[in-house]
Formats: sequence, C-alpha cells, structure tokens
Amino acid sequence: MKPNYMLLALVVLLLALQTGCGAARKNEPISGPLKIESEEASVGERLYMWHCNQCHPGGEAGLAPALNDKPAPGFAIQFQVRHGIGAMPRISDDQVSGGELDAIVSYLVVLRNR
Repeated sequence: MKPNYMLLALVVLLLALQTGCGAARKNEPISGPLKIESEEASVGERLYMWHCNQCHPGGEAGLAPALNDKPAPGFAIQFQVRHGIGAMPRISDDQVSGGELDAIVSYLVVLRNR
C-alpha cells in the first residue's frame, strides 16, 4: 500500500496551523512554581532555556508564537523543529540531538499543563 503523501502533507499543515493559533498566556496568574517531577523534563527545561527561550520566552510569545498554550502532540512539535515551518528555522540533529529534543518536548508538556 503506497502512502498518500497529499493526505500526510495536509495533516502536517493542519497541525502546523493549529500550533500557530491561540493566544499566549500573558500575565495569567500562576498558582505557584512550575513543578517538574521527571528528570527528562528537568533536562528539557535547561535545553529549552539554551535553545528555545530566546524566541519563545518562558513559553510565551516573543519573536515567535507562544508554545505554552498549544495542544500539539509531541510528534508535531518534533516535526516543526526538524523541518522548520513558517518563520521557525530548521533545527538539525547536529544542533539538538533526538534525545535532547525528546527532553524539550517533555518540558513543553509540563509547561502547558501547569
């Protein structure tokens, strides 16, 4: 069975559009400090601050859209990071390894669920 590339492209496009929509949680009161319980998410926070925070400060909109209010699944985030969609540049495996990207996605899940 041949994969339907048009359908796959449409799904990726819809996921990308969904991640670009929505308002940032600017000035929303936070009930307390972010609780990071997993080691992977803790590592992901450090990696996020190094690689992502300059454009997505604290997960909010900055030079780029907010990430803390996007319900995108992990694979969609990873696809966007690896392929670069819109203004976001492509981030290669040499810049951020697969394990590091998994950790960043784990942190983003904690960030958006606070």
